[in-house]
Amino acid sequence: MEIVMICVLVFLAGFVDAIGGGGGLISLPAYLMAGLPVHNAIATNKLSSSMGTTVTTIRYARAGFIQWNIAIVCLVFAIMGSSLGAHLALLIEDTFFKRIMLIVIPLTACYVLYPKSLKEKEPLSKQMTIAISSVVAFGIGIYDGFYGPGTGTFLLILLTSLAHLNLQQANGITKVINLTTNYSSLIVYLLNAKVLIPIGLLAGAFNMLGNYIGSSYFKKGSFSVKPIMIFVLVIFFVKTIIEIIG
Repeated sequence: MEIVMICVLVFLAGFVDAIGGGGGLISLPAYLMAGLPVHNAIATNKLSSSMGTTVTTIRYARAGFIQWNIAIVCLVFAIMGSSLGAHLALLIEDTFFKRIMLIVIPLTACYVLYPKSLKEKEPLSKQMTIAISSVVAFGIGIYDGFYGPGTGTFLLILLTSLAHLNLQQANGITKVINLTTNYSSLIVYLLNAKVLIPIGLLAGAFNMLGNYIGSSYFKKGSFSVKPIMIFVLVIFFVKTIIEIIG
């Protein structure tokens, strides 16, 4: 029953992740609720999520949603940011950062609910778009290395609001960044024998299916994005409160 629960929730996580990001908010708790030790849960989740994100990234690339001239630069800054974030995590108490998120998450939700928050904006110059996107990638990269949940959602919001990318472009670049950080983390966990490979591969197949369906659903229009993002942010908020109380 634990395996069935993991597969069902990881499928849902893949679907959510393909549309609005933040699938890890669903998949990681699935592994933890199944009784996996924390490090094994995080490591195995990286395996299954990497498989799913690969599917979405490929489909977005084939559909022309990824602007590679921006994505490659963002990828470099994201790796630098995530490395810095991981080092900061060793210096700063996790509880302090979670308390900050109790303020950030509601503000993010309010922005998403704002009628024009995800509307397409007038494109910026190529140089300005790359510069802003790089700063976003670096900043969220720090967050992803330090804590992680909701990274895709935050990237999508910031790339559309600050860099003026449309939803398809922002989602494509988000997938490239997430895919790189997932594989980088996965290699570390594999080298340290923390990944439960059989479970991860099985769950990964369901995650790939969820990502495949979700990436197709996203093409139907941006109307589906806001409810998914609010759903993810609510889960994130509740999860953060529970962790602080616990």
